[in-house]
Amino acid sequence: MTTVYFVRHAEPNYKNHDDMTRELTEKGLNDRKLVTEFLSDKAVDIVLSSPYKRAVDTVRDFAETKGFEVEIIEDFRERKIDSEWIEDFNAFSKAQWKDFNYKLSDGESLGEVQNRNIKALNNVIEAYKGKVIVVGSHGTALSTIINYYDKSFGYTDFEKIKGLMPWVVEFSFENNNCIKIQQYNLFD
Repeated sequence: MTTVYFVRHAEPNYKNHDDMTRELTEKGLNDRKLVTEFLSDKAVDIVLSSPYKRAVDTVRDFAETKGFEVEIIEDFRERKIDSEWIEDFNAFSKAQWKDFNYKLSDGESLGEVQNRNIKALNNVIEAYKGKVIVVGSHGTALSTIINYYDKSFGYTDFEKIKGLMPWVVEFSFENNNCIKIQQYNLFD
């Protein structure tokens, strides 16, 4: 069995509008200790991440504790919304969940994000078959992965997890087939 723990990043600094460099807040830096604590008794073999700073920094504390380097996988990055910052994120998200092909002129649709992330996940599962893997991730990207395996996961579920940072979702695979998805709220 291959186990993948996707870790949605801790609280980011939304004043920084650059997706690539958006750092964690003080609270986010403290909350990543919850990730380290949660993963500490798991037999993790490798730590991967989206290239975005907030995702890398969320899993870095655990990686350093266990002597791992964080390996960057470009295709695990978050959805590109547009070249400009949008003010009404809720209306935009709702439109995207209603139509997986909807996107702004310089952005990605949820379908594109899902395809990119699933392709990356399949490559990781193939490369690390039978291993325990940690992936630093994002709310929307991770939600599209869950939706790929469980079509009942939609906008309402996405709304429920929007404020959960960090958040962990465990996927269990047998021969590339997802047999179980378990969500963990680290604040419970």
